[in-house]
Amino acid sequence: MVFTTAADEQSIRSLPLHKTLLCLMCVVLLVVNGVFLTRNLDDLRSANALQVQTAKVSDELQYLNLIVTDAESSLRGYFLSGDEVYLGPLRSASQQIDKQMRSLGGLLRDTPSQAKNLHQLRTLVDKKFGLLQQSLGVYREGGLNDIVAIAASPDDRAQMDEIRLQVVIMTREQNELLATRTAEFYQQYRHAVVFGVGINAAAIIVLLLFYKMIKRAFCMRLLAERALQRTNDGLEEIVAERTAQLSVLSRHLIKVSEEEKSRLARELHDEMGANLTAIGMDLSTVSEQLRTSHPELASTLGRAKRTLVDTVQLKRRIIENLRPSLLDNMGLSAALQTYCADYARITSLDCDALIDAEADAAGPMQAIALFRITQEALNNIAKYAKARTVIVNLTREPDGWGLEISDDGVGIPQDALAGSTSHGLLGMRERAFLLGGTLVVERGVNGVGTCVRAVIPAAAPGGSEEAGVAGALTATMTGTTTVAAVALSCVQAEAALPPPLSPSSALEAEPMAKPASRHLNAPHP
Repeated sequence: MVFTTAADEQSIRSLPLHKTLLCLMCVVLLVVNGVFLTRNLDDLRSANALQVQTAKVSDELQYLNLIVTDAESSLRGYFLSGDEVYLGPLRSASQQIDKQMRSLGGLLRDTPSQAKNLHQLRTLVDKKFGLLQQSLGVYREGGLNDIVAIAASPDDRAQMDEIRLQVVIMTREQNELLATRTAEFYQQYRHAVVFGVGINAAAIIVLLLFYKMIKRAFCMRLLAERALQRTNDGLEEIVAERTAQLSVLSRHLIKVSEEEKSRLARELHDEMGANLTAIGMDLSTVSEQLRTSHPELASTLGRAKRTLVDTVQLKRRIIENLRPSLLDNMGLSAALQTYCADYARITSLDCDALIDAEADAAGPMQAIALFRITQEALNNIAKYAKARTVIVNLTREPDGWGLEISDDGVGIPQDALAGSTSHGLLGMRERAFLLGGTLVVERGVNGVGTCVRAVIPAAAPGGSEEAGVAGALTATMTGTTTVAAVALSCVQAEAALPPPLSPSSALEAEPMAKPASRHLNAPHP
């Protein structure tokens, strides 16, 4: 089963076509809505400006009418009183009228009809003020009677009425323009509202489509996640099953390895021991017969006897490496004590063994596992640690056995601690794991040296078959030791050689040049 996350490059770089079109439609709707909102804002601003302009035009026209009326009233007050003070409004009216005309011209600049009306109003006002100036001159030359005659004429009243009528016309026309523009604005606003409703409806439809696509994508993702979860569960089950199978296989291989070592040790001890014993007895007999008649041949047989003694010692070392006899005969405590003592003599290291008195209560599988872990750890220390002191501490824990092996060497590198691929470390971990225990390799106290901690539960499988194999090996080796010892002693007596090394001191027979490869056991699976 193969999983891949690779997809088509075009699918990765862009959305599908329908989703792209929906996104573009949303953008277009938003842009159009923004344009219409801007136009509505401009129309509203124009309507407000027109309303303000209409109010200003009305105010300016009323003020202009007031100026003309005040000028006429001031002139009449002067006629009645003869006081020059009353002529103030008339004298300032010219400047005020010019200012009002300029203001109205600026307001009505964009309206041609109103500009024409303003021109007519200016003509009427100028005509009215010309008449007022003429009346003032007549009064000063002729007196009040002439003024009364001029005022009684219909032209004077008609001019003022025309000015008022023109003001009313301009005000009404400005109001009509405001009403027209307002109606146009509301019509446009009604169209904008209708169009906005349409845009909102389209936006709602697009949102519904988006919701449908998102819902569909979510459902598809949920289904994919569930399928992936089911696949992961299946893979986890397969991994767990394969892990269990590998654990069973590893445990079986370790068991078979120990059984094979025991079998080889037994065959070497039985068959090779018997053969070496027979050869020693034959050499002794022949040497005794040739001692007087053929001394040179007896000397040659003496060298052969010494070689035979070395062969017997080599056989003992091989047997001890395959299956330590002290572990089966004397127990775990004696085996560890003896091995640590021999290790110290061979490597010239200070090796202290602190073994609990209850160490011999360990089952066969626990005992051989603790012994092999110690053996492999000490081999690694001799090869790589460059240490001077080694401490082996085996204690009885409440739920099992605790083994700690520490040294004061250079220490294990951090990368090796994170993920070691060493067969020796993996073998130690596997032995502890298969018995339900744990093994930790870390730096020593204050970062000095290396510390190996292993915990083997007491409830771990002891293995009745292994116990039977160990018992058979012990019985066989014990039964045949007497015959071999008698034959070997006869050979040694004939050759006048020192007695052979015991199994516990067999490591001393080899030279000191290769302690890790010949005197110590090689790493075991």
